[in-house]
Amino acid sequence: MLGAPGSGKGTQCKRIVTRYGLLHLSSGDILRQQRVEGTELGKTARTYMDSGALVPDQIIVEMMADAIMKAPDAGFVLDGFPRTVNQATELAKSLAAANQKIDVILNLQIDDQLVVERMAGRRSCPQCGAVYNIERFKPKVEGVCDNDGTKLIQRPDDSAEVVANRLETYHLQTEPVIDYYKKNSSTVYDIDANKDAEEVIALVFVKLDALARG
Repeated sequence: MLGAPGSGKGTQCKRIVTRYGLLHLSSGDILRQQRVEGTELGKTARTYMDSGALVPDQIIVEMMADAIMKAPDAGFVLDGFPRTVNQATELAKSLAAANQKIDVILNLQIDDQLVVERMAGRRSCPQCGAVYNIERFKPKVEGVCDNDGTKLIQRPDDSAEVVANRLETYHLQTEPVIDYYKKNSSTVYDIDANKDAEEVIALVFVKLDALARG
C-alpha cells in the first residue's frame, strides 16, 4: 500500500487485514514503537521522524525484512513501505531469497491540499495508536481516546510545517517507487483517495477480491 502521507494508508490497511486475515506491517508504527521502548533504533530514527525526513534506507530495510520473515503463511500488507527505489530493490532481493513476492501494489492518489487539511487536524492516541480528526472523525469525548481514555496528542510530524516537508520528500523520493514497480511489470492499481474512506475501501476490495479469487 503506497501513497502520500495522509492518504489513508493505515486506515485502509486495517480494513484489508480484517477482511483477508493478513499481517499489517507499518514501518511508521514499528518505528514509533521503537521510540516508545527507547531502543537504539528508536533513538536513531527519532531525529529523522520529528523533522519529517525519511529514516535512512539501511535502518528501514533491515527492520522490515526481519518483520516480513516472521509473517504468517496467510501473508502480509506493507503499509507505506518501500519508500524509496533503493528500498524497493532491496525488498525484492529479500523476498526472492525467501521465495516470496508482492502480489499487487495499491497506490492511493490524493491532492496535496487535502493531505494538509487532514493531517493538521489529526490527533493520535499514544497508548493504543488510534487516530482521529478534529473535523472528520471526532472522538466521543473531545481530546480523549474512545478506546482507553488516554489524552490525544498531535504528533510532531503532523504539524503544518512538517507536513509540507513530508509531502515534498514524498514527491521527490517515494513517487518514483510507483514507476519502479510499473517498469518491472508489477501489478499496480491507482486508487482515487480523495474520496470518503468508505468509497476508497470499496474500490480497493473490488481489486483484491478479484485477486483472491485467482
